[in-house]
Amino acid sequence: MDKPLKIAIAGLGTVGAGVIKVLNDNKGAIAARSGRMIEVVAVSARDRNRDRGVSLDAMTWYDNPVDMATDDNVDAVVELIGGSDGIAKALCEKAIENGKHVITANKALIAHHGTALAKAAEEKGVSVLYEAAVAGGIPIIKTLREGLAGNGFSRVYGILNGTCNYMLTNMRETGRDFDVILSEAQDLGYAEADPTFDVDGIDAAHKLAILTSVAFGCEVDFDGVQTEGIRHVSPIDIEFAEELGYRIKLLGITSRQNGTVEQRVHPCMVSKSTPISQVEDVFNAVVVEGNFVDKVVLQGRGAGEGPTASAVVGDLVDVARGLSVPTFSVPADKLEKLSSASLAGHKGSYYVRLMVVDKPGVFADIAGVLKEHNVSMETIVQRNRAPGEAVPLVLTLHETSEDAMLKALDGIGALDSVVETPRMIRIEDF
Repeated sequence: MDKPLKIAIAGLGTVGAGVIKVLNDNKGAIAARSGRMIEVVAVSARDRNRDRGVSLDAMTWYDNPVDMATDDNVDAVVELIGGSDGIAKALCEKAIENGKHVITANKALIAHHGTALAKAAEEKGVSVLYEAAVAGGIPIIKTLREGLAGNGFSRVYGILNGTCNYMLTNMRETGRDFDVILSEAQDLGYAEADPTFDVDGIDAAHKLAILTSVAFGCEVDFDGVQTEGIRHVSPIDIEFAEELGYRIKLLGITSRQNGTVEQRVHPCMVSKSTPISQVEDVFNAVVVEGNFVDKVVLQGRGAGEGPTASAVVGDLVDVARGLSVPTFSVPADKLEKLSSASLAGHKGSYYVRLMVVDKPGVFADIAGVLKEHNVSMETIVQRNRAPGEAVPLVLTLHETSEDAMLKALDGIGALDSVVETPRMIRIEDF
C-alpha cells in the first residue's frame, strides 16, 4: 500500500467533524478503495476547546488556517470555512500555490472564483474538487464530468435547495403561510437565522452556476443566473396548483441554446406526473438531459453532516487514487465564455393569480389586455362569487415570451378592478 494521503481540514463545524468521523469509521474500506490510508494531520477552527465528538489529539492545530497551506506534511487541504472571499479564498489560493490539492464544500467560492481557481490549479498540476458544494450527497458533479462524459447535454435542472423544498412541501401539506413555515424551519435548523441566501434563491443560483460550467464546458458565470426566490409564493397558489395538476418547486434550470446559456432559478409549476414533483421535504434532485442517455434523475439528501461529509471523502478518495480530471469537464484554458440569454426572450407557459373586484366586465378587460400583447388564455379558475368584493382569479396562459407576459401583467395590474399586484409563476414542461 502506498504512503498515506495526509490532509488538513479548515473548519470543524458539522461537516468538518463529519469528515473525520467518516474517515475513522470507514477507514478500512476507504484504504482498500484508495490503495492508501487517508490521514488527517492538521486542523483549524475558531474554537480550539469545543467538543466536536472526535479526537484531535494527533493533529497539528493551526490558529490561522492559511498557514496549513505551507505545511510540508500536508498533501491536500479541505476547506470547510465557507464564504466567497476572505480567508476561505486565501487558503485555497495559497494551497494551490504550494502544490496542494483543494477539496471544498464551498459553493459560493466556486461560483464566484471557480474559473480562476481551476486555471491556477491546472497550471500547478493539482486538483480542485467540490462535489460537496452541489446537492450534498448526490454525486452530480462526477455524474456530469465522468459518468456521462460521452453525452452532449441540452438541459440540467433540479431542486438544489433543501430549505425551500421543505418549506414548499409543508406549506402544501398544512396550508400555513410562508412566515410560519420559515420560523419552523429555523427552529429545526433547516434555515439560517438570516434565511436570505436560501429563500431568495441565491444558494440555488450558486449551485446552478457550477452545474452550468460542468455541463457545458464554460466559465462559471454566477452573475448570469437570473434569480427569484419563494417569498411571494402563498398557500393559495399552492392550492390552485394542486387543483390544476401541478406542484410548486424552486428549481434551478440551465440550458444551452445557439451559443448562449440560459441560467435561471425561480419557483416553477411542474406536473404532478413528473418525478421531480414527487421530491419532498429537505431532499434535492437533479435531472440531466443527455443526447444518448435521455433523462437521468438523481435524488438524495442535499445537506447535513453525513451526506456532505460523504461527498468530501469521495473527492479525497479520488485524490488518493491519483485520479486527475479537469475541474469543469474540460481543461480550464478551453472553457468557453458564453453569453447569457436574457430571460425576456424566454418562451414558456404561465400561471397568473389576480385579486379582482367581482363585477361585470372584469374578464373582458383582462382579455383585452392579453390580446393587446398577443397572449392567449388556456384556463380560468374562479371558485367563489362575492359581488363587489375582491376575489382570487387564476389564469393559465399558452406559451408566449417572458417579455410579452410581463408587459401584459403591467397592463392588467393597472386595471381599476385589479386590487393587488398580479402574481406570476412559470409553468415548466419537463
